[in-house]
Amino acid sequence: MENDMKNPILAVMFVLAAAMTARAQDPSWPPAKQKESEFTGRKLDTYQHGSKKEWGYDKPQKDTFLVLHPKQARANKAPSPLYVVLHSAGHDVHSCLACTTKVGNHDIYHSPPDFFALYLDCKANKGDWWWGINKYPGPDVCPTEKRVLDTVKWVIKEYGIDENRVYLCGNSMGGSGTLGIGVPHGDIFAAIKANVPAEVKHVSSRMNFPPQKAEVNVIVPDPPIVVDYSAQNDGWSRGHDAFAKAMNERKYALIMYWGPFGHANNHANIMKVNDLIESFDWLSVKKNESYPVFTNASSNDPLPWPDQLADKKAGQINAFFRWKNVRDTPDAIEMKVFLLKPADLKTTFTIPAEATADVSVRRLQMLRVAPGATVRWTFGKTDGEVRADAAGCVTIPRLKITAEPTSLSIRKVK
Repeated sequence: MENDMKNPILAVMFVLAAAMTARAQDPSWPPAKQKESEFTGRKLDTYQHGSKKEWGYDKPQKDTFLVLHPKQARANKAPSPLYVVLHSAGHDVHSCLACTTKVGNHDIYHSPPDFFALYLDCKANKGDWWWGINKYPGPDVCPTEKRVLDTVKWVIKEYGIDENRVYLCGNSMGGSGTLGIGVPHGDIFAAIKANVPAEVKHVSSRMNFPPQKAEVNVIVPDPPIVVDYSAQNDGWSRGHDAFAKAMNERKYALIMYWGPFGHANNHANIMKVNDLIESFDWLSVKKNESYPVFTNASSNDPLPWPDQLADKKAGQINAFFRWKNVRDTPDAIEMKVFLLKPADLKTTFTIPAEATADVSVRRLQMLRVAPGATVRWTFGKTDGEVRADAAGCVTIPRLKITAEPTSLSIRKVK
């Protein structure tokens, strides 16, 4: 009797052991930790996973990602922010992280010491190359994008990340992926930064920007604030004229810098040409805070694309505007809007004393404005009424902005 009982138990144990071994060798989802190690004085976790059926890949695949811990835990035990990195065509996930051992080597890959950092890979599987745009063009969410987003969400939950401080960045091919995957997902990323993105076709295809011949816009959550720095003497930068125009027309927040620094990744070298690229604190933007969008600004420099690529001038779009949130209630929103003062920023650029811009307000937290609804606005001593657009976005035209912080308030008409 005892022997008869042992055999089934042993059989079950054997099956479970075999299943655990198979899972370790070929994990599906959730990701399986393969190794814990140390890198530049920070704990490093290496994960592998297979593909979820709902991602829609043609065949199963295996992917690796790395999670780099902060140098030390926060004293107040507050959740840490997350710095998400997409590598360039010259790298995979491991060589991407290896760049961070030396200042000047793909500086955009270097995560702040008090952040968690997530390094993703798109080299292991052919269809993922160029972060999915080569195999999956068009406005639909492709398997690569689904994988990236599910990985980010899993890391946020697994490591107790501050959901309002998740940031996406990349260089070259990774910059292309940053724009294409980041712009549609303001519900995940607070802000994104693209270093010399290798074309804008990813974001243009995903968002139905020109030259796509789309009759309707892609409807997305209010996008993250976008920072882009590209060089007019870099062939990969082509199309930035249409990209900047589309961002302006859609009332999406874009801060853009350019100059003849080529396809560079060393920030110190780029700053010799355009010293603004680090001037906006994109890592202070929070997903749970409203922000203004500046469009048609008089302070913008003329773009060198598409016909002035030999121009040696550096330039900027929206580089000098700043704001501070005051209140966001169910009835009204208020923020201070202003220009930087020359004393605030050491730069070779001339910071204007005054600029005119249309100002839209996005990521409203409590105030809800229905499409086409009329709202009342005040800006300093000026005021008026304006209708929200078809998506409920409110734009106040031609505000005169100076270095003096001025309250912009918007409230519902009773």
